Amino acid sequence: MSKKIRTRYAPSPTGNMHIGNLRTALYEYLIAKSLGGDFILRIEDTDQNRFCEGAVDLIYETLDKVGIRCDEGPKNPGKCGPYVQSERLGIYKEYAKKLVDLGKAYYCFCTEERLKDLKKENEFNGYDRHCRNLSEDEIRKNLEKKIPYVVRQKVPLEGETSFEDLVYGKITINNEEIEDQILLKADGYPTYNFANVVDDHLMGITHVVRGCEYLTSTPKYNLLYESFNWEKPLYIHLPLIMGKNKDGSTEKLSKRHGAVSFKDLTDLGYLPKAIVNYVALLGWCPEDNREIFSLKGLEESFSVKRIGKSPAIFDYEKLKWFNSEYIKLMSDEEFYYLAEPFIKEALVKRDYNFKKIASLLKGRISTFSEIKDKIDFLNKCLAYGKELFINKKSKNDLNNSLLVLKKACEMLEKLYDFSHESVYENLKKLAVDLNLKVNTVMWPIRISLSGLLATPGGCTDLLEILGKEEALKRIKEGIEKFSTANI
Repeated sequence: MSKKIRTRYAPSPTGNMHIGNLRTALYEYLIAKSLGGDFILRIEDTDQNRFCEGAVDLIYETLDKVGIRCDEGPKNPGKCGPYVQSERLGIYKEYAKKLVDLGKAYYCFCTEERLKDLKKENEFNGYDRHCRNLSEDEIRKNLEKKIPYVVRQKVPLEGETSFEDLVYGKITINNEEIEDQILLKADGYPTYNFANVVDDHLMGITHVVRGCEYLTSTPKYNLLYESFNWEKPLYIHLPLIMGKNKDGSTEKLSKRHGAVSFKDLTDLGYLPKAIVNYVALLGWCPEDNREIFSLKGLEESFSVKRIGKSPAIFDYEKLKWFNSEYIKLMSDEEFYYLAEPFIKEALVKRDYNFKKIASLLKGRISTFSEIKDKIDFLNKCLAYGKELFINKKSKNDLNNSLLVLKKACEMLEKLYDFSHESVYENLKKLAVDLNLKVNTVMWPIRISLSGLLATPGGCTDLLEILGKEEALKRIKEGIEKFSTANI
């Protein structure tokens, strides 16, 4: 019987979830679910200096928003807990001592001052193994004196260590290039590398997924597995996610390229489903040419074999396209629910028909953050020049545009029913009376209402939203500009 697949996402609670971390969580989840396995959440809070209050809740909130459910974790523990590393300190101390007893690790009593001086003198910037061969008597005396110590890994001084990565193939590192890393710090907390190995083994993790920047660190992990005589997991290292600079060059994605965390993107109005869909394709290529995937669809289609080695470019325009496609698929009710907060934030006036505004925006935005710019003219008509009234397509010139504004103003002032249907029928009648096309009538009115060549919705939509009083005020201002030659 084959061993059940178990993957884990092990974030540090240090703030918002970066796109790279989200991709790691997603791939680990997809590997587990595509192979009928379990996905475990483990909180790696061994670096207490970087701990951020509320970050654990933020991790859960993010996973929940993207639809990733963990089979085991701090909130739904299984048989392998605790799932928070700060609650497992006794376990790490026990296994660190086992390594010392096996001769695979040693106590290091070097002071911080000595290590700082060593770093200044040593170009390699590595530890010089000063305490590696202390006698048992020296070690005993130091422990009796309660001299602070760390536990360091005793790396072989010769030979090489290799491992097979499922993406990058065989990786080999000469042991002489590997430092005697610290496993247990003086405060009793384990280092990231040591805690990972112990926890992954005890939790039965079969597949370890992480960024390719950890490729050269993996031999350290494997030497620890070999020291304990433990079975090694399979390794899957993911390609870098790059950002594009203004000059066309690329570098590792950072804040200089734009929003880089899940929360940053959702605050800008990107949909969790669209983000997940796009992030899934940053390094993974489906067998067919499909681009739109639900999370369930990803579970069914995902394969490690389709993960590439080449760096992935985070393209914000492509993400916008994904987001626009998901917006189009929304029901009107769902769209309004998500758009309403952005509409409220954008408008000074609160008695506009928000549902009407939302209906005009759907299909015209790529992200919800675009709403402000799309409807800002409702707060105040934008400044415009007379050239906007000239439109060859609708056969508008300055003369017939001014005529339309004057006649429309007279007609609208008398109008009692200012609904979309009523306004439209009366404007059609006005066009007939003036012997003009309907579009020729609509164009100058819309310009005077907005100051824009393109608006969400047409002339009659804007008249209905602005209401009789505000609409007439803006049309009269347009007429005034004509007469005072300010336009």
